[in-house]
Amino acid sequence: MKKIESFQINHLTLLRGIYVSRQDKVGDEIITSFDIRMKEPNRQPVMNTAEMHAMEHLGATFLRNHPIYSTKTIYFGPMGCRTGFYLLLSGDLESKDIVALVTEMFMFIIHYNDTIPGASPRDCGNYLDMNLPMAQYEAKKFVEEVLEKIQEENLIYPKE
Repeated sequence: MKKIESFQINHLTLLRGIYVSRQDKVGDEIITSFDIRMKEPNRQPVMNTAEMHAMEHLGATFLRNHPIYSTKTIYFGPMGCRTGFYLLLSGDLESKDIVALVTEMFMFIIHYNDTIPGASPRDCGNYLDMNLPMAQYEAKKFVEEVLEKIQEENLIYPKE
C-alpha cells in the first residue's frame, strides 16, 4: 500500500508552525489542508485530550463566526498524535496567508472567559473532557514562542 503524504514528512526534524499539508481539488474549488503544529513531534510532550478538546470547540466556533473565513472554513480539529490541529480552508492558500488568522484564533482562546460553546451533554459526546485553563496555557505558549516570531522554517515542511 502507498504511504500517504502526511506519513512522508520527517517528524524527527519538524518544528512547530503552520504548514500546508496538502491541496485537493473538489469540483472547481481548491481545499488547502493546514498542519498547525503546536508541539515538536517525538521531542516535546503531547497535549492532553482535555485542552485539545476545549481548543477544538473554541477554535471551530471562532472560525465559523469569522467575518472573512466563516464561509471558507471546512474543518478544524485535532491530530490523533495530539501535537496539533488540522485546518481545512477553501482556496489556494499558503501558510503565510493564514498566520494572522491562526494568531487571532489563539488570541480568542487565550482571552475567552465564558462557558465553552457546545460543552453540554446535549451538544457534545464527551463534554466533561475539557480544560479551558490548559487550553489557554497551550495557546499562549504557541503564540509567544512560535506565531509572534514565525520564520520560514515554521511555514514550509522540512525537505528531509
